[in-house]
Amino acid sequence: MRQYSPDLTPPWKKPKPVPEVAADPGLVVEEPGTGFCGAVIRCEAGTVTLEDRFGKHRVFPLAPRGFLLEGRVVTLVRPSAAPVRPTRTASGSVAVPGARARVARAGRIYVEGRHDAELVERVWGDDLRVEGVVVEYLEGVDDLPAVVEAFGPGPDARLGVLVDHLVPGSKESRVAEAVTSEYALVVGHPYIDVWEAVKPASVGIREWPRVPRGQDWKTGVCRALGWPENTGAAWERILGSVRSYRDLEPELLGRVEELIDFVTAP
Repeated sequence: MRQYSPDLTPPWKKPKPVPEVAADPGLVVEEPGTGFCGAVIRCEAGTVTLEDRFGKHRVFPLAPRGFLLEGRVVTLVRPSAAPVRPTRTASGSVAVPGARARVARAGRIYVEGRHDAELVERVWGDDLRVEGVVVEYLEGVDDLPAVVEAFGPGPDARLGVLVDHLVPGSKESRVAEAVTSEYALVVGHPYIDVWEAVKPASVGIREWPRVPRGQDWKTGVCRALGWPENTGAAWERILGSVRSYRDLEPELLGRVEELIDFVTAP
């Protein structure tokens, strides 16, 4: 059996405990073995990086009693994790860390097409999951009366609809008026297509081109901008330029927020 010898070092010869100090960025310490003095710029597992007044960097191990702080021996330790600050979702709402998606409500938001749905998901997706709101898309505003009738809006199942090019006197405005009720709200933006609701500067263009009547609008936009006449690829380019609500026009932002408030009302 292995024998262990007792520690016979006299108490007055044993090293005294030294304080542990968090290696926070900016803390100025000295490594006594080399005389290198500098400010902490980075602390990783087992090491600390110092920068002296000339901008020179040195990496040292986080050894016990390994540094001098204002002439006193200290042990540097890794700083504790910084408290997590509330972040914002793409829509500008305060994010709820760890929040689970709510069970889907009976209420729904309908948009005109797939591009509209993808844009709403890009900006408001986190908010919609927290609220339990599902977004579905139509294949065109002509189908809206039948969809509303089949849905049967009521106090516990409100229906919100986002329509493109909702301007006075248009076909879209007439359909919207016909289906709007206490529990069904139809709102819209003035743009021909949801592409235009993305700010031109975010896409990297000066403005959205005007396309002559009689031409397919999306194909005409690609042609005018000198893009390949592939509307799917063009949309991927546009959608990829959207990072938050700041990339969208106010005329769309306000309408989507209005619909979310409507379908989540008590």
